[in-house]
Amino acid sequence: MPSVEERIDACRATLARHGQEHLLAFWDELDAGQRQQLLDDIDAIDFDRCAPLIESHVRQRPAMDVPAELLPPPSLPAVPGQDQEAQYDRARQVGEDAIRADRVAAFVVAGGQGTRLGYDGPKGAFNITPIRNAPLFQVFAENLLGTERRYGVRPRWYIMTSSVNHEQTIACFEQNAYFGLSPDDVMFFQQRLMPAFLPDGQIALADKHCVALSPDGHGGSLRALAESGALADMKSRGIDTISYFQVDNPLTRIIDPLFIGQHLEHNSEMSSKVIPKAHDKERVGVLCLADGKVGVIEYSDLPDELATAKNPDGSRRFDAGSIAIHVIDRDFVERLTARDSNLQLPWHRADKKVAMINAQGNPITPTEPNAVKLEMFVFDAIPLAQNPLVLFTKREEEFSP
Repeated sequence: MPSVEERIDACRATLARHGQEHLLAFWDELDAGQRQQLLDDIDAIDFDRCAPLIESHVRQRPAMDVPAELLPPPSLPAVPGQDQEAQYDRARQVGEDAIRADRVAAFVVAGGQGTRLGYDGPKGAFNITPIRNAPLFQVFAENLLGTERRYGVRPRWYIMTSSVNHEQTIACFEQNAYFGLSPDDVMFFQQRLMPAFLPDGQIALADKHCVALSPDGHGGSLRALAESGALADMKSRGIDTISYFQVDNPLTRIIDPLFIGQHLEHNSEMSSKVIPKAHDKERVGVLCLADGKVGVIEYSDLPDELATAKNPDGSRRFDAGSIAIHVIDRDFVERLTARDSNLQLPWHRADKKVAMINAQGNPITPTEPNAVKLEMFVFDAIPLAQNPLVLFTKREEEFSP
């Protein structure tokens, strides 16, 4: 391991190269532990990746590309018509066969804290059920145990955390005996972090000894699968199909044979479950056919005339609400995250209120957005996938975030 002196010399050179020397402005005031934390935070930043984004997304707002043509996407209904029943039965059987062959893994994005729920800890550790007070992680673990009872196979579970909650998440599982699972059934790994930026491109300090860092969005989950070794672990086990979901939806049907089977039957690289929107302006992304490609349009980017558009029968024209439940091919994630890949997820800018310190080291508690955060969204992979599939499901059965 390099000494602190060697680390600080390398750090100063990197910061000077990228114009971020202010991150060490309070170095002389820090004790040994604080210096270690600050160096660790700076080491977590990919400055080469940040540099072009500062120019394109921080110092200026990226141009909003509105598709020239937006249409409802091809989709499959939650309940098959009479002429579709045989195909649905066949797809369900294909999905069950894949599950029994241990080709399917569960993958949950669980990097957030339960702050908005009034809970100080990982969101997945929040007690959610009304009778037993079982936490979200337990609900999902029992779902996987139910899959084992039905199909004779316990799917492997990949859990993506962040530096904010990684140790707490593991402790939650250990304290609860892995909710009936074996430690060998579960792989934990962390996603990358991105710094918060001031509008001039300077990286913000949360305190004199720590950088204002946050996870790089659920789109970063695909890169994290590759960098953590999770993809290699899947390949070694013969897993080729990933059932993706987010930790804050307790109704997620984690291993759904129909959804998996439809994905496989249609040779899709990335499939999405959707629900009919509750109303025209519901704050969910909408699956659309945008310039001939299936993808998600954020609710804030969907023009009012399209959000309120109706079909001749009075039904909502753009009604495929995204609920962040996907089935993804492992091969597709490998291709998307390969070093020489020309497939890249776009970055999105968000103006946020970020607690930080100013140049004098005094704390700032903002009442208005004062910093820029950059995130990737997993649904931006859909237009890059071959044969993306859209399957409707019932809100009351699968969506209660």
